[in-house]
Amino acid sequence: MPFIVGVVSQKGGVGKSTICQLVSREYAAAGWDVKIADLDTSQATCTEWKRLREQHGREPLVAVEPFGKVKQAQKHAQNYDLLIFDAPPHSTTLTLDIAQISDLLILPTGLSLADLRPAVLLGHELVKKSIPKEKIVFTLCRVGDRENEINEARDYIQEAGYTVLDGELPERTGYRRAYEHGQALTESPYPGLRERAERFAKSIVNKITAIQE
Repeated sequence: MPFIVGVVSQKGGVGKSTICQLVSREYAAAGWDVKIADLDTSQATCTEWKRLREQHGREPLVAVEPFGKVKQAQKHAQNYDLLIFDAPPHSTTLTLDIAQISDLLILPTGLSLADLRPAVLLGHELVKKSIPKEKIVFTLCRVGDRENEINEARDYIQEAGYTVLDGELPERTGYRRAYEHGQALTESPYPGLRERAERFAKSIVNKITAIQE
């Protein structure tokens, strides 16, 4: 059986697809058979990323396929070591379906209260529906450079009872350009951005390893 990661949020534009691309590339580079199930079919961000990756000849290639339902993606799961769900925003049913079968559930959020509050409320809602809190983690995406603001966001999530993984992804033009060239963030040509992405990715990899052990 594959390890299943769900990346979910009630809001769009908080970094779900970016995380899916990042994690899938890191594991594919390590020799894993990886697939992204792109459930955000209206945006199809990961599906387009795969096309761009192929167009630019990026290696390793990552399997990406759009699906309308979680069960459809599950039928393909046995062929992969890692299955990653890129969830659509504002879809309570799909979010819960993903949460129920995932080994790790990642909730990305920005730093503003307008991002943090719905992210934490989603965590609470999932716990109420019998999703173990231990498999829910938060990540900070599209952040600025103010350390105090980052620390305040971490405190807000931790006070709500959840784990926040190490590292943050800043909002940078270089990261947007990476997507346009079919790259994951750890493939950015800019050393500083690549280093931050590598630290962020490592925190997710470490969490997956801890769960597997």
